[in-house]
Amino acid sequence: MSKWLYILLLVCASAQAAPGAAPSEDMDRFLHDKGLLGQLAEMRHSVTDQAQQVVGRTSDLVVTAMGFLGVPYRRGGSNAETGFDCSGFVRSMYEQTVGLLLPRRADQQAASTQVIDKKDLQPGDLVFFNTMRRAFSHVGIYVGDGKFIHSPRSGSEVRVEDMRQAYWQRRFDGARRVSPTAAAQAETVPQ
Repeated sequence: MSKWLYILLLVCASAQAAPGAAPSEDMDRFLHDKGLLGQLAEMRHSVTDQAQQVVGRTSDLVVTAMGFLGVPYRRGGSNAETGFDCSGFVRSMYEQTVGLLLPRRADQQAASTQVIDKKDLQPGDLVFFNTMRRAFSHVGIYVGDGKFIHSPRSGSEVRVEDMRQAYWQRRFDGARRVSPTAAAQAETVPQ
C-alpha cells in the first residue's frame, strides 16, 4: 500500500468521525470495519523489516569495503587478487554484500542509480567525481563523516579520503543511492 493511500485512509477516517468520539477510536473503528487494520499492521511490520535489512546491508557494505583497504589499483580490475579500478571496486562491493550487480563503468553506475542531494548522503551511497575532464569519471562509496572509500589511480591502493579536501570538492559531480531497480537496469547495459 502506498504512502499516499495510507494518508488518504487517515483523512477519510478523520472525516467520518462520530461527533464526541475520540479521533483515534473512530479511525480504528473505520479501519477495522473496512478490513484495513490488519493490512496496516502487516505493512508497518514489512516496512520495519525492510528498513532493518537496508541498515544491515549498508553496514555490511561499508565493513566489507574497509576489508579491502590496501588492495592495489588496476585499470579494469574487479577483484582483490588482481586489483580494482574505481568502478570495479564499487561493483564488487555491491555484488558481494547486497547482491546487486551494478554496471561496469562509473558513468553507467551514475546513470542507473537514484540522484540524491549531497546533504542526504548516508553510508553506502555512491559519490561521483570528474577526475578525467569528463562527468562521472570516478566513483567511491560514502562511509560517513564526509569520507569515502575508493580505488583512486595507478600506483595507489584502496583507501579512505575526505570529500572536504579541496581536490575532491572541486571535482564533486554528485551523489547517488543504489536501489534494487539498479540491478535490473544494469542487466540491460552492455558491460
